[in-house]
Amino acid sequence: MQEINADNVLEVRNYLLDLQNNIIAMVCKYDNNKFIKDEWVRDEGGGGVTGILQSGDIFDKVGVNFSDISGKHLPAAATNLRTELQGRSYQAMGVSVVCHPKNPHVPTVHLNVRLFIAYSENSPPIWWFGGGFDMTPYYGYEEDAVHWHKTARDLCSPYGEEIYDQYKKNCDDYFYIKHRSEPRGIGGIFFDDLNIWKFQDCFNFIKSVGNGFMDAYSPIVEKRLHESYNEQQKDFQLFRRGRYVEFNLVYDRGTLFGLQSNGRTESILMSMPPLVKWDYKYNIKKNSKEEELYNSFLVPKKWI
Repeated sequence: MQEINADNVLEVRNYLLDLQNNIIAMVCKYDNNKFIKDEWVRDEGGGGVTGILQSGDIFDKVGVNFSDISGKHLPAAATNLRTELQGRSYQAMGVSVVCHPKNPHVPTVHLNVRLFIAYSENSPPIWWFGGGFDMTPYYGYEEDAVHWHKTARDLCSPYGEEIYDQYKKNCDDYFYIKHRSEPRGIGGIFFDDLNIWKFQDCFNFIKSVGNGFMDAYSPIVEKRLHESYNEQQKDFQLFRRGRYVEFNLVYDRGTLFGLQSNGRTESILMSMPPLVKWDYKYNIKKNSKEEELYNSFLVPKKWI
């Protein structure tokens, strides 16, 4: 594994801060309400900046979180599958984004890009990147799903023809709600433990993912934000948001890592939607657009 230095880490940190600002600027093109920017520090080491938009005109809630934290021991969420990391100190930095639109025809989306470094006194640091983006529609539009996945495929292509297929499968497998036997959405790309190339190549891929997220989401927002919707469609959106919450609290490794590392709870749970509902045996009508979501979108599928 190629060794890294302080300049490498600073370059990643500066890109992540720029990415946070760029995504906030993208959201503000559609929603004039101001983001709250909340800087915070962490007793164990490090801190971050949480950007939050709440009760906007276009979005019910958007969270764009930058964090750069450190600690003496990696928590179980990071070491369960990699015993060589146990007992090491660490630095973890990244940007996490969740957009919960007001209009149910606009999908919820998620982005995460991150760098982990595990340190030991007796050996060189172990570093790896991780992240990806995925989309959770409430009403399915095939052209939106195709655009989303085509953007993901195109950013992966320079790094190998097999990369998109591998990372798409990772995403489909990861964002699956086992206790519901259903996917969270239509996926995208997801990867972890990325150190198979030189550090700069891995970092360039992360930049492609962060920038590609904006290229993938912005045209969909523009196309759907003025779609009309009724109370029943909003109700279905709130019901489906419940699935989003269930996944994040039960399975999401980033959420578990944050909580296990004594992270800042307000920032960790910024992904939670402000409005959500659970109905017992929610009634989905036959031959409805809601049924179409389950039958045509929440299924394993090759979109491109």
